[in-house]
Amino acid sequence: MEREDTGELNCTYRQGCCKLEVYDWLSGVAQEQYKEYFEVRFKNTRKAIFRNASGQSIKTGDLVIVEAANGHDLGIVTLEGPVVARQMKCKRINPETFEFKRIYRKAKLFDIEKWQEAIAREHETMIRSRQIAAELGLEMKIGDVEFQGDGTKAIFYYIADGRVDFRQLIKVFAEEFRIRIEMKQIGARQEAGLIGGLGVCGRELCCSNYISSFQSITTSAARCQDLSLNPQKLAGQCGKLKCCLNYETAAYMDAQTRIPKVNGPLEFEDGLAYLMKTDILKEIMYFSYDPSSLSNLYALDASEVREIIKMNRNGVKPESLQTEPEPTAPEFVTAVGDDSITRFDESRKRRKKKKRPKQSLQNEKDDKSKKA
Repeated sequence: MEREDTGELNCTYRQGCCKLEVYDWLSGVAQEQYKEYFEVRFKNTRKAIFRNASGQSIKTGDLVIVEAANGHDLGIVTLEGPVVARQMKCKRINPETFEFKRIYRKAKLFDIEKWQEAIAREHETMIRSRQIAAELGLEMKIGDVEFQGDGTKAIFYYIADGRVDFRQLIKVFAEEFRIRIEMKQIGARQEAGLIGGLGVCGRELCCSNYISSFQSITTSAARCQDLSLNPQKLAGQCGKLKCCLNYETAAYMDAQTRIPKVNGPLEFEDGLAYLMKTDILKEIMYFSYDPSSLSNLYALDASEVREIIKMNRNGVKPESLQTEPEPTAPEFVTAVGDDSITRFDESRKRRKKKKRPKQSLQNEKDDKSKKA
């Protein structure tokens, strides 16, 4: 949003700039049944489905005035067409019984200027509200403040471990800011989604990009993937376990059903073989005759290990693991040097100047003296 030389505000919408943005893969496809329904986004991750009751032609990227509980609000249209129907299905909204709030009209210049003035007050209001909460001794953290489009109401997002009695806080807020107050409690994951940022993978945080409903994440998801139970590596920016731990858990659990449980060493004619390492996705198990060393490891498929366990139960011992291919170590990948900024730069070798013999230098000096 930029102000032109004439004083008018030029508002443009760029897809991808919004949190919880949805790609319109049916862009340009018309569907008469859902032509009146639009997805409108407000600040942070707050968005909803509205019905166009104005009769005006509205498209994606328009700033619109919508119905609110008290007064009106201003938002950006982010979706239209058949994709809105898919969004309603995901949110379990029945268009025949659900009471949709209305879109009154497109936003005018006066509405946009008032909206910008309200946005400019948000940061100052958040800092002052934190000071008031600290003075009242409330164990809560105010993470963000969102003003309504008409500037008459503000939503205070806060985090608290337990129940907070903020009746006195609301009275102080109302006297201080002269607006209607709404307190909304959020969790640590929702706070990270509101603030946004980049994860260790280099991409935008999943909670800020597309996750709208958070599932419980436990350390069992890390155990089944053979991940190190290091809190610093498993915790995200919110301080909780990373949501991405659940992404591959189902694939690992499915692969583990095809891997036999080895409760003890395998018995061979030349000794006992101990399980040292398991590659879950490749379904390969590594055994060694020395339980304290990883130098000589023999790789066996999970199906072969299952057959050997059956043979041991029947009192049969295979000949030896040494009949298998040469012992190899698992394909570990070292991370040493990955943090070097210049690791992708081409190494340039400096050319050393060859020293010229003294006789040739003396001959050049004699030639120059003769010419002079």
